[in-house]
Amino acid sequence: MKRIALLGSTGSIGLSTLEVVSGHRDSFSVDLLCAGSQSKVLADQIRTFRPSVAGLASESAFVSLCEILGVDPKSRVFEGTRLLCGSDEIESAVRESQAELVVAAVVGMAGLPGVLAALESGKDVALANKESLVVAGSLVVEQARQRGVKLIPVDSEHSAVFQVLQGVARADLRSIILTASGGPFLKTPREEFDSITPERALKHPKWNMGPKISIDSATLMNKALEVIEARWLFDVSPSDIEVIVHPQSIIHSMIRLKDETVLAQLSEPDMKGPIAYALQYPHCRLDRVMRPLDFTTVRELTFCPVDKERFPSIDRALECLQGARGACAVFNAANEVAVQEFLNGAISFPSIYKVIDKTLERCGDEGYASLQELESLCDRASEWARQTVRSVRK
Repeated sequence: MKRIALLGSTGSIGLSTLEVVSGHRDSFSVDLLCAGSQSKVLADQIRTFRPSVAGLASESAFVSLCEILGVDPKSRVFEGTRLLCGSDEIESAVRESQAELVVAAVVGMAGLPGVLAALESGKDVALANKESLVVAGSLVVEQARQRGVKLIPVDSEHSAVFQVLQGVARADLRSIILTASGGPFLKTPREEFDSITPERALKHPKWNMGPKISIDSATLMNKALEVIEARWLFDVSPSDIEVIVHPQSIIHSMIRLKDETVLAQLSEPDMKGPIAYALQYPHCRLDRVMRPLDFTTVRELTFCPVDKERFPSIDRALECLQGARGACAVFNAANEVAVQEFLNGAISFPSIYKVIDKTLERCGDEGYASLQELESLCDRASEWARQTVRSVRK
């Protein structure tokens, strides 16, 4: 039985992870559950999974959690589960946990300290936190190598690459091919981009996602960030990463070998598949995690290149990877600000790219040597992006 710690247990990946665990209680036990502020959801999870430790980053949410569980906030114990409050206590708990695998599913930069804490304490990490590698790829990979622990991808595209690489000699790999759905504006003419509203951009043709991820899908920024992740996860040159649009989202990603053979991973779009693979790795796969893929109902598998004029984000990501150490962090910070301002109605859809470009021009050539310097750089990039927003307002 594998013991797991789950960071971000109340988010979509966290909920799917616990769904997989619930279906295979003889294979996994939950040692640690942590979340941000959703006290009621965490309370239900504590009652169901009985972790050794559970915590919330928000102090006010922690008080609510104790009220729901009917315990004194000073006692910090519920039927054998130790309760934690605040990010510092959660990081300490990650280091002290008896878990063999930490599932890192906290969204945004807030997830990075937990990832580093897990790696520093010698635990394998199932990584669903995109920003950890986008913003701090070199720090994360260096820490994993020093401790001799595994980084197992949970994103469907990177999980697909990870799976098809099993048993492939490294010398045989020519390139990684990431697939993209194309988002809601795959066929929208460039001259219509100025009139795109947040409401339209939030309507993904295939999935119902959160606002930030939905806009990133619309700009193809999600794929740009995945390019950066792939560079660090698989230790490949940026020039060896391809991106192709595949609207059906059946092929989750591929690898091209030096003899031009292509290996692909196919399945129904369901995050429980990549999650289950990461939880069980390197052992045999879990049984019947997803709905089987019915090839008789798959009418077509189509592909087309990315239109780099309408969607320049992937080229920007490649440029950042070849630039200063802090360029990807600046790229990510600027995008976060621009997306929020677009959702607020302050800037147009094309101005998301303008804010990113102007921020990179300002501070994209900076580096960092520590987590503190990285956090400072992200703060400066965010502030400059906010200033840039004022200059490109509609």
